[in-house]
Amino acid sequence: MKARVKWTDGRQFVAESGSGHSVVIDGPPDHGGRNTGPRPMEMLLMGMGSCTAFDILNILDKARAEVTDCVAELDAERADEVPSVFTKIHVHFVVTGRGLKEKQVQRAVELSAEKYCSASIMLVKGGVEITHSYEIREA
Repeated sequence: MKARVKWTDGRQFVAESGSGHSVVIDGPPDHGGRNTGPRPMEMLLMGMGSCTAFDILNILDKARAEVTDCVAELDAERADEVPSVFTKIHVHFVVTGRGLKEKQVQRAVELSAEKYCSASIMLVKGGVEITHSYEIREA
């Protein structure tokens, strides 16, 4: 896997993935940025959320669950001192579908957290406390 991050101006960068997709990353104005994109740590948090939601959809799809929507809401805490690493992350999944079974959703969340989500497992190995919850909504 490869990526390229090019400085453009102030504290703004354009990051390009190996698959050819680009995103603007920027800092806040009080740090020389123009607020034109997410902060680097926000990108990390969004990437983790996307990774685990991706897993949950794959697992539920294989179980032939009829999912119509899946949202991962993330709430993170960071250390007060530098480096200001993540210390805790809570992920709350809102899974919507028709006739979803609680055991299936619970198992999908557990499998993502314990076996499949490379991003969250990497963060846990780095000392971040990650917790999960979920709710199921009928479509």
